[in-house]
Amino acid sequence: MVLPDEFDDEDAPAAPRKPAPGAQFLTGQLLIAMPSMADSRFANSVILICAHTPEGAMGIVVNQPLDQPSFEDLLKQLDIAPAPPARQILLCTGGPVDNARGFVLHTADWTGEGSLRVDDNLALAASLDILKAIAGGDGPKQGLLALGYAGWGPGQLDAEIQQNAWLSAPPAIDLVFDDDHKTKWRRALGILKIDPLLLSLSAGHA
Repeated sequence: MVLPDEFDDEDAPAAPRKPAPGAQFLTGQLLIAMPSMADSRFANSVILICAHTPEGAMGIVVNQPLDQPSFEDLLKQLDIAPAPPARQILLCTGGPVDNARGFVLHTADWTGEGSLRVDDNLALAASLDILKAIAGGDGPKQGLLALGYAGWGPGQLDAEIQQNAWLSAPPAIDLVFDDDHKTKWRRALGILKIDPLLLSLSAGHA
């Protein structure tokens, strides 16, 4: 897997057009797959929605870890020093779209050129600058490197929510960035005080 061309400011996600006043969009929210999710790629997935506008939506799956390549191996591919890096961050499969492209979802205490501000607490970067900062021991307090992303066209996510495919919940920073991936889906439902064992496959959505 070769990634240098993928971490390029020119390829960074464009800043989305702001929604009209009063419109309901899920930017900055967690998207939680319902047990009835028909798409196996998203079964029991938890997604941080990075942009949701009239043009569509994109997000990063935060509970599908990648064992290979390691963060250190990826930095070596990108010729980023030092080796070993002063810090490590988790790697995840961010979604089925452009899964050779890398994105760093991170806390908003660090910003770089081309970063997309998700909300007051989170941002998304797609340049080498953030990887260099992390490798050197600097950068954001928390972050994860995702390969690929989840994407929806205009109105597609809204339709899926109406069809009972997803629930939405306020973001929990610790849940997004911790490494207990096996329990993230259940814990995300816990934000809504929902027991997955009691969750109806045909109930309404949140």
